[in-house]
Amino acid sequence: MPRVSVIIPTYNRAGSLVRAIDSALEQTIDDHELEVVVVDDGSTDNTGLVLAEYDDPRVRPVVHATNQGANVARNTGIEHARGEYVAFLDSDDEWDPTKLEKQLAAFEGRGDDWIGAYCDTAFDLEGTSGRLRGVTASLLSRTDEQPTMEGNDDLIGEILSDGVQPGAGSTLLVRTDVAREIGGFDEDLDRFQDPEFCLRVLEQGKLAYVDEKLVVREETGHPPADVVRRADQQYLSKHEDLVERYEAEGYEIRSRHQLVLAKRYLAEGRLLRGAWHLRKAAVSARHYPGLLWATGSGVRRRPLPIVASLALVLVASTLGRRTLTNRVLDRSSSR
Repeated sequence: MPRVSVIIPTYNRAGSLVRAIDSALEQTIDDHELEVVVVDDGSTDNTGLVLAEYDDPRVRPVVHATNQGANVARNTGIEHARGEYVAFLDSDDEWDPTKLEKQLAAFEGRGDDWIGAYCDTAFDLEGTSGRLRGVTASLLSRTDEQPTMEGNDDLIGEILSDGVQPGAGSTLLVRTDVAREIGGFDEDLDRFQDPEFCLRVLEQGKLAYVDEKLVVREETGHPPADVVRRADQQYLSKHEDLVERYEAEGYEIRSRHQLVLAKRYLAEGRLLRGAWHLRKAAVSARHYPGLLWATGSGVRRRPLPIVASLALVLVASTLGRRTLTNRVLDRSSSR
């Protein structure tokens, strides 16, 4: 039986799927320790032909008749996994060849309460715009103090407050029995499924951290800010007890999530809505580059509506000042 089952959910990504599968097959652990479960989630492109090209017993395709979503596909992979551990890989991402070897070594000999590991990631950013975003990401990664990166109790607080983003969809390696015991990924969540899954994993044991960029992630688009807001409310409501507990311990959770929402609305060019969330957000100097980037993206996306909004704000503030001035003059003349 394999030691690690790599689970790759895919939907209409025939162009990038080969890169993902090959990076899994090229891992430095022994061949007999590895299987790659590719869950084709009802693709309508050439995904079936891509999978048919693999004459490798380690590659095990599983096909959904219809598209059911990435969380369902991951859970199907967990059901079919035969390995002691499962490792998740999105079909547009790529692994370093040493990823699994280094993750397995990270918690080896630490005790039975260490049940998995995750690692750092790098984004595949090309061109001038990509380099600028890379600089922004580097600035954003600089925190006033180093967060807790492994364990369980403190790590839960860091994940809830968005201080640590484990990116389970491509970085996490965890015991298969734990993934099954907690019920897999939440199939009702449209967003935040990765940190939500990690929170439930951490209630079962500890995660180790490999401080190396062992995953190259393809940047994908964001869903509408309103969708993110609804998913955020659902995510925090599901773990309300944890939120209350860790906020009482000093973690800024709700205010950090307000910052996430503010940036999404600003990036859409909805400055007033973004500002509304920003006023309730916890913002430090390290967040300024991301806020400026989001605002700049929004201005480029919706220049005319933004100019109109700014004009309305200016008119409203001017009328407010005039009203105040008139009131002062009226009071003066009545004396």
